[in-house]
Amino acid sequence: MKFTLEVDLDALTDGVEAPDPAGELGRILRYWAAGVRHYPFVDGRGSSIYNSVYREVGSWRIC
Repeated sequence: MKFTLEVDLDALTDGVEAPDPAGELGRILRYWAAGVRHYPFVDGRGSSIYNSVYREVGSWRIC
């Protein structure tokens, strides 16, 4: 079983007022590091990932 988190770095700062790709990626990683315990680890589970202005920039999945 794998956990995959994929982020489109080109889209990461789209719409963000003060673009900071490293800051945005850090925010996403901290959010999912804290939140992953709330999801059951079952094959096929996944969700979209959003930047700080709620634009979809990637996804995570368990496979």
